[in-house]
Amino acid sequence: MNAGPSGFNNVPVTRAFIIMSLVFSIVFAVQGKSDKLGLSFQDLFHNPRLWKLVASVFAFSSMLELMFGVYLLYYFRLFERHIGSNKYSVFVVFSIITSLVLEVAALALLKDPSRNLITSGPYGLIFSSFVQFYFGIPVSSRFKVFRFRLSDKSFIYFAGLQQLFLSLWRGSPLPGICGILAGFLYHMNVFYIRKIKFAPRVASLFSRFSGASTPRTSSAAASRNILRNFLAHSGRQVERNIPAPMAAAVVPPEESIAMLVSMGFDENAARQALVQARNDINVATNILLEESSR
Repeated sequence: MNAGPSGFNNVPVTRAFIIMSLVFSIVFAVQGKSDKLGLSFQDLFHNPRLWKLVASVFAFSSMLELMFGVYLLYYFRLFERHIGSNKYSVFVVFSIITSLVLEVAALALLKDPSRNLITSGPYGLIFSSFVQFYFGIPVSSRFKVFRFRLSDKSFIYFAGLQQLFLSLWRGSPLPGICGILAGFLYHMNVFYIRKIKFAPRVASLFSRFSGASTPRTSSAAASRNILRNFLAHSGRQVERNIPAPMAAAVVPPEESIAMLVSMGFDENAARQALVQARNDINVATNILLEESSR
């Protein structure tokens, strides 16, 4: 399944968060403190340690967790391209704060001082994104492997299960569960959270933090213009080779249009994208995401 254009173009929030996660994880690993990460009842209520609370948001406690976690964060950048950096930053803050509140409440109820029940890492954001992935991205193809029916989304779910098992090995699946609950609250539009967005300067702060600059943006824009002209020229060449009756026969199904509209795309834009993609809904989704990221 394609996550849209490669790289970190137009995803400053995702880029900044991944950089922070890498920095925190590597610093604690170099200092030999990875095993001390994670939160317990003692860390919050008997001997409060603010640094562990902050570290639990960004730092993974093992390289394997870091590898799968960064991959999932990078893949879910498609949501930032879809809703824009200002709204996506609200989603990130909401997911992290809500999952942390739920985790602290769970620690207060369980009162188990013997182990770190809260595994360190941005599990709240990752598994909150899985909820949006489940409801927002349609299945475009299905296939069988040893009698098991799978889809093009299955590989991302497998990576998520691997991440959940790693968190269970390091502590407990509690952060993942709290992240899923936070994702459902966001999807249900609690407090109209999906309509809130930060000021544009917030996205520019993330851009500056992650190393983006105006000249680079101009260069990227020039590259996109060259690529756009090339694709337009290639498209005209392809159109000349397609017989007119065949091109006219492409009629987008109303179900596919409705599915794209439910994801937040304009109906006319969805119809045109389906025609361009010859009714391949996955390709049409990528076309719409590419257009919205410009």
